[in-house]
Amino acid sequence: MSDNLPNNAIGGKSFTAVAINCAAKAGEWIQSKLGTITQLDTKYSMHDLVTEVDKGSERMIRNLVGTHFPHHAFLGEEGVEPGPEASAKAIRDMGDEEYLWIVDPVDGTTNFVHGFPFFSVSIALAHRGQVIVGVVYDPSRDELFVAERGKGAYVHGRSMRVSQELTLGQSLIATGFPAEQHVALPANLKGIQALAPKVRNLRMGGSAALHLAYVAAGRLSGFWEYNLSAWDIAAGALLVEEAGGRLSDVAGEPYHLGVRNVAASNGHVHDELVEELRKASLT
Repeated sequence: MSDNLPNNAIGGKSFTAVAINCAAKAGEWIQSKLGTITQLDTKYSMHDLVTEVDKGSERMIRNLVGTHFPHHAFLGEEGVEPGPEASAKAIRDMGDEEYLWIVDPVDGTTNFVHGFPFFSVSIALAHRGQVIVGVVYDPSRDELFVAERGKGAYVHGRSMRVSQELTLGQSLIATGFPAEQHVALPANLKGIQALAPKVRNLRMGGSAALHLAYVAAGRLSGFWEYNLSAWDIAAGALLVEEAGGRLSDVAGEPYHLGVRNVAASNGHVHDELVEELRKASLT
């Protein structure tokens, strides 16, 4: 690890070990709750669901982190008011904390509610605005994706590398359907219309964190989506970077915690992906 990065521990407690433990415990509990939902609410729109499992998972993670690192800041999806403005303000207000845990307790709540096995727990730790640990856990497949800045990315304990497709025509690309229907959803649909004829195929699984993990693991060549929040992206962003991929906003500008419209890829197809999205936005 380079000299300008913090040691990945305080008092002998490993940041990464705590993140893994939190994700594993929350994921096991979430999986045990499949098919038992008794309370279903909407947040920003009818497509933006929240359950008692989201809230319970976040409480569990917050409490576990607080036990080990009581002075660290914590930003969880369920602790922020619904809507893009509140999400953007939350990361502006907290993004420069010395240590900030950024958590999506259930990324893919709609999938979870319907029993569709594509959801995850996403936990990132940022140090003064730079993500230094990223963990995404898929409880349905018991797959743990882990990255430490400067130390690579791993799944099942094995090193991950991005795929080697060189063109969009060879690529499997993923996206999603944003909950915000007035700006983000139409923008994403324009991208789908533009890219569908130019890629090998498109996938829309419903968990941005897992899509980013799949880019890192070489299962997808790229991913983009509009109107995401820091908790959707932060852990997966480090996975992609440490696996040799590239991450930016949809205009090609460098990624930071405030980015909401994200593009990720194996690096080889990144410029082509961003250019197609740029052209689509002008139609």
